[in-house]
Amino acid sequence: MHYRFLSFLATWLLSALAQVQAQRIVFVPADTASYSSTAAVTTLAGVAGRKGSADGSGPAARFAYPMGVAVTANGTLYVADEENMTIRRLSALGQVTTTAGASATKGSADGPGPAARFYHPAGLAVAADGTLYVADGENHTIRKIMPDGTVSTVAGTAGHKGATDGLGPLARFNLPHGVAVDASGVLYVADTFNHTIRKITPAGYVTTLAGQAGHKGSADGAGAMARFFHPAAVAVDAQGVLYVADNGNGTIRKITATGEVTTLAGDARHGGHADGPGATARFRAPTGVAVDARGNVYVVDHLNALIRKITPAGEVITLVGSALRFGPNDGIGAAARFNGPGGIAVDASGTLYVTDSVNNTIRKITAE
Repeated sequence: MHYRFLSFLATWLLSALAQVQAQRIVFVPADTASYSSTAAVTTLAGVAGRKGSADGSGPAARFAYPMGVAVTANGTLYVADEENMTIRRLSALGQVTTTAGASATKGSADGPGPAARFYHPAGLAVAADGTLYVADGENHTIRKIMPDGTVSTVAGTAGHKGATDGLGPLARFNLPHGVAVDASGVLYVADTFNHTIRKITPAGYVTTLAGQAGHKGSADGAGAMARFFHPAAVAVDAQGVLYVADNGNGTIRKITATGEVTTLAGDARHGGHADGPGATARFRAPTGVAVDARGNVYVVDHLNALIRKITPAGEVITLVGSALRFGPNDGIGAAARFNGPGGIAVDASGTLYVTDSVNNTIRKITAE
């Protein structure tokens, strides 16, 4: 089983055990969803249970634990194919090609697409000009891929993990898993094993926006006063507000443009599955987050095998899937099944794209 899934599963189980022992956790084993969704799930590319690295159209393509996903303005998808150490491209018609990296060949080389190398790339984000940004997990770096396919390193130095702020290669990260980019070209990074959210200016200068390296927790507050527990993904809306899938805490956090951190949904002392407003909702190890133009936040509820939605009013609903029921099934609402879903992206029309990591497929969710 892949290192990422193991690390998050182990983190969640250890956290759960510690909280049970402290008599602070209340699990919600039953599926408490009451919302009836009409969203439809289909499989866009890959075949469940068939791992590989083949390019091709739709079911002819193969993936190996796809994780991050990003969508451009014209509907082109990019996927961080983590175990293959590659970045894949899906056309609007479902044709899959390899944009950068070489299958199962790890490394850190910059250069033209096929010559570049990655080491468990995890998160993706795409800028308005088509530049793609990659959280290159085990290289502890942030990379970028230009529209012509050229790969370069934006920040960090391969093989050198840490928590240092600084310019470009002087900065240090610790297994970053998520990345987002705003309209001005500022990058935000979920620096997972530092338990922090980092910021990278267009000039390449890295600072710590929220949290404190080496200090995990769940506290809300301004900047360094806030605490996270293995934040896994980050998304940014048009107003510059950030949303964080705080994996170890089982919560969704919100960071304002001024750096104030609050908990949008879930409760760090409770795990499970429940729909409802804000702190009454429950998640199990969320790994992906996306936000649409209307302010809806979408969450990959990894261990529950669900896709959740948080409305602008703060109400959490289960959009597709059924809690703790795993499988590859396409279908409507609760009839759909996932197996360890990882990343999520939303396009301008509200269509969602999900990397169904353990199934090794890319799924599509049409609007309700």
